[in-house]
Amino acid sequence: MTASAQPLLVVGTVATDDIETPFGAVTRAPGGSASFFAASASHFAPVRLVGVIGDDYPTPALDPLVARGVDLAGLERAPGPSFHWSGRYRHDLNAAETLDTRLGVLASFEPKLPDAWRHTKYVFLANIDPRLQHRVLDQMVAPAFVACDTMNFWISSQPEELVALLARVDLLTLNDGEARQLTGHANLVHAARWILERGPRYVVIKKGEHGALLFDRDAIFFAPAFPLEQVFDPTGAGDSFAGGFMGWLARTDDRAPGTLRRAVVYGSAMGSFAVEKFSFQRLLEVTPDELARRVEDFRTLVSFDREMPA
Repeated sequence: MTASAQPLLVVGTVATDDIETPFGAVTRAPGGSASFFAASASHFAPVRLVGVIGDDYPTPALDPLVARGVDLAGLERAPGPSFHWSGRYRHDLNAAETLDTRLGVLASFEPKLPDAWRHTKYVFLANIDPRLQHRVLDQMVAPAFVACDTMNFWISSQPEELVALLARVDLLTLNDGEARQLTGHANLVHAARWILERGPRYVVIKKGEHGALLFDRDAIFFAPAFPLEQVFDPTGAGDSFAGGFMGWLARTDDRAPGTLRRAVVYGSAMGSFAVEKFSFQRLLEVTPDELARRVEDFRTLVSFDREMPA
């Protein structure tokens, strides 16, 4: 982290997860979109987290985030059970099978930003109800760059609120299936164009083990997924990608096209670390040297010499 890095605000879920994959299982593991994002982004910039937990949440699980400089002044503790998700992955690790979702205190959550945080330049609205995402932006004062995430549930249940949100953000991140669902276009280029026409300057479409695409109105950039020998748990990979992406923008305090392309690579690198262990444990262990090596590995993956015809 550099001294010039700008603070970064994330609003999302802090949850516990029960997860089963072909490689093992965990119960009540720390999870949630804001937790994964913060664990990832904290490698690049100071993170301010807004969310809610119930009185059953194992708060010592958050100590490693605090040790990494994540500010939890915006984390509310409410009476009742915490948000909890149970899921299973079979051999297709790109597809999670949801077994149970319990909203708990998230059902009545109203994000409240500390006054000192309303001027934060970089904002990530993680995967929550788009009505809450709107309410967060209503509390912000002239942010420099706002990104948001969504999912199929909100696309189905709150389409008008979600489309209205597009006019208020600089970037939307979503996976390929969600992009097709939101826009009605099977072709991802057409889907990205549909989204861009409704407000954002950029769209990132994530394709899991097949990489990520960054679209703007003039160009397309593609970064592959890192070819790992072992993937233990894909949960939180997308939020970890977003943490690396937004973290790099906040670290450099720059939003030039080349910086955004590098941000995609840093996001992909952090996402690749996240899947190597359950929960966000691996993200807490990443060293600067490991990150630098993985980013260099990404560069090598797509580097080639162009041979001119004789």
